[in-house]
Amino acid sequence: MLKPQGNSTRDILSLDGIWNFAVASQDIETEQTWKTNISPRLQIPSHFVIPKGWSQERIFLRIDAATHRGRVYINDEFVVEHIGGYTPFDADITPLVAAGGRLRLTIATKAALPAGLFNYAGLARSVWLYTVPNNYISDITVTTDLFDDARGVINFDVRTYQPVERGRIVVFAIDEDDKVVSQAEGQHGQLIIDPVIAWKPGAAYLYTFRAFIVLEEGTHEALDIYELAVGVRSVQIRGNRFLINGKPFYFTGFGKHEDSPIRGRGFDPAYMVHDYQLMKWMGANSFRTSHYPYATETLEYADRHGVVVIGETPAVGMNLAIAAGKHGWPSQPTFSPDTVSEATQAAHDQDIRELISRDKNHASVVMWTVTNEPAAHETGAREYFEPLVALTRKLDPTRPICFTNEMRAPPTKDRLADLFDVLCLNRYYGWYVDTGDLVAAEKRLETELLAWQERFGNPMIMTEYGVDTLAGLHSVNNTPWAEEYQTSFLQMYHRVFDRVDSIIGEHVWAFADFQTNSTVFRLDGNKKGVFTRDRRPKAAVHYLRDRWSGSQCPLNLLSKSNGQEI
Repeated sequence: MLKPQGNSTRDILSLDGIWNFAVASQDIETEQTWKTNISPRLQIPSHFVIPKGWSQERIFLRIDAATHRGRVYINDEFVVEHIGGYTPFDADITPLVAAGGRLRLTIATKAALPAGLFNYAGLARSVWLYTVPNNYISDITVTTDLFDDARGVINFDVRTYQPVERGRIVVFAIDEDDKVVSQAEGQHGQLIIDPVIAWKPGAAYLYTFRAFIVLEEGTHEALDIYELAVGVRSVQIRGNRFLINGKPFYFTGFGKHEDSPIRGRGFDPAYMVHDYQLMKWMGANSFRTSHYPYATETLEYADRHGVVVIGETPAVGMNLAIAAGKHGWPSQPTFSPDTVSEATQAAHDQDIRELISRDKNHASVVMWTVTNEPAAHETGAREYFEPLVALTRKLDPTRPICFTNEMRAPPTKDRLADLFDVLCLNRYYGWYVDTGDLVAAEKRLETELLAWQERFGNPMIMTEYGVDTLAGLHSVNNTPWAEEYQTSFLQMYHRVFDRVDSIIGEHVWAFADFQTNSTVFRLDGNKKGVFTRDRRPKAAVHYLRDRWSGSQCPLNLLSKSNGQEI
């Protein structure tokens, strides 16, 4: 799904601001709240005027996200419903509104999965009105590759709302000096850029891909225009190495959340820029969008600044053994008609489609995570995930795929790992297991990683490892919850990583403390961040900066087995 943009053929109007807000006392369909004005006593304006100049255009409403189920009404009319709290949806509202007219917009939201996190519901991202011409560019897919050090290619597929029967499609690649470096005609084809400046981690370069629907030969009037920022790069797996532009890449960084004080879960541009600057200062080159698609603006920033991203679906919580173990509940199968079922699989299918549709053109996104911590050891896991893996590969054959494995599915019990390109592990030896005993934890960790390496030989990323740490708590005895223990824990894991050849990345859990549901397992939220929730550093931050920025950085030492150097 293309993000709305304004140009000579399109207009856009942000509806962000303070909305009137009310909590439904019963089902919204019963109350029919959207047919009345909501009191401004709780304001979180819901009346809008359609610009007078939009009389000849198609008018759309777009919601970047409504967590987790959104129902949209224009005046007294139901317009659209969307299930899934982290991907955008839109609706053609042209028949319902008039240029210069006033409308009442109501959006009802309802909380749902993912479980285990603080379950914010509402509008955490932007809402837009936008226009397009009567026939318009409805979708663009670009993929890129590098032929050698000098030449690059942008493969493109341009879709239109209606067939272009009168006119043609023209596309250009434009460099950062606003110079056209390649052009072509047609809905499908290639742009060859020679010489090319590749998009690289830490050294981003973006071309503008500009597509036109133009009138017949001899005229230059554009019926529609759309632009994408495109980084030319390649991604592939070779043996136990992850290659970007043909060179081994070692992931350093975090799992994190869209979470901050006051705002809670949601996109905050000030915090986003601040977080990126902190990661850059530390030497972190990547992160995973745990456990849902982050705001598009986050990926655009990563594109522009050369940060590598692993994109993830919101499929978390598909492991009933975790909850049973925590709460002492009776064990029940995760995959069954009454639990994770065919209906769940259909929703998961849609989540994958929407994630790839939205994020497929971002150079920063190098891999897809299909799910986080499923019950990969249980009967029914393979039958559930095999078609979803096939779907992901069909929708995007250019990127590797992964899932994050939870410790109940070690190499002897896992049923899924061979379906994926990269093995991602979430492990907490020294915290949930062998709590406080880092000697025993080190032995367990190394033994398991070597077993995975022996069984598969795939690249491996530790996508979660960390300990809850209370900022300001210190101990001479390296006690759990103390800042010193967090540092010692990370040092132990890194010693093991450096001894295991197939490890190609380390994402600490987590970047910053974040809010969770109130339980006996959480002290005012999850405290595994190396920063506090308001981004104050704990002691481990300085250790990580030394590891990721110094001469011993794993990225600089990634010639372990095959002699390749960056």
